[in-house]
Amino acid sequence: PLIEEVSPRMRVSTLVLVCAALSQVDAKSPLQHPSALRKTLAVRGGGVLQDAWDGYTSALKNTPLQAKCLTSLTGFGVGDILAQTAIEKQAFDLKRFIRMATFGLLVHGSTGHYFYNFLDSKLPGNDITTTFLKVAIDQSLWAPVFMTMFFTYMGAFDGDFAGIIPSIKSKTFDAVQASWKTWIPAHTINFKFVPSEYRLFYINAIQIGFNCFLSIIGSKKVTKEA
Repeated sequence: PLIEEVSPRMRVSTLVLVCAALSQVDAKSPLQHPSALRKTLAVRGGGVLQDAWDGYTSALKNTPLQAKCLTSLTGFGVGDILAQTAIEKQAFDLKRFIRMATFGLLVHGSTGHYFYNFLDSKLPGNDITTTFLKVAIDQSLWAPVFMTMFFTYMGAFDGDFAGIIPSIKSKTFDAVQASWKTWIPAHTINFKFVPSEYRLFYINAIQIGFNCFLSIIGSKKVTKEA
């Protein structure tokens, strides 16, 4: 199956990113403000990094949709670069990079912004029951919808409209299985500790590893149905 081709590297990358995220979380009090990260940056030298973080939090406050779309563009672009150069180690495919990066910009950022705001508005709080309910909704309902959007965009970008349905049918289950292995633990942390406005930042940080998998599976061609 396609999932077996890249999952070992993807799992390692995701585990590293989850651990990095956890290192910034105060387990006794869920992250409510960016002050904890600002203090960390100040202790480690601050400067450019602290200014960049302050600029990002300001953009999230003033233009949240645009900020999240640009965050997703970066996450999907970096994931594709790593997939091509570190995992597949092939000649760099610029068209594939643009396809992945624009998906992040045009689809992932915007849909993630509205979906997670909606989910948080309907299920406020971060108690254990609410957290696991959010994870269940995200991975049982949103994950299949997201993968359908992803493979549709990949085919439409290439002008391969006849291949969209076969691609969805042949790849979605593998992709959703990989999503469960990555995002059930990652979103448990997300919904428990991360405030709504920072969800997409956290998701894109973790998703760099998962995007390596998406980049590879998204570039696979399937036989079109008669």
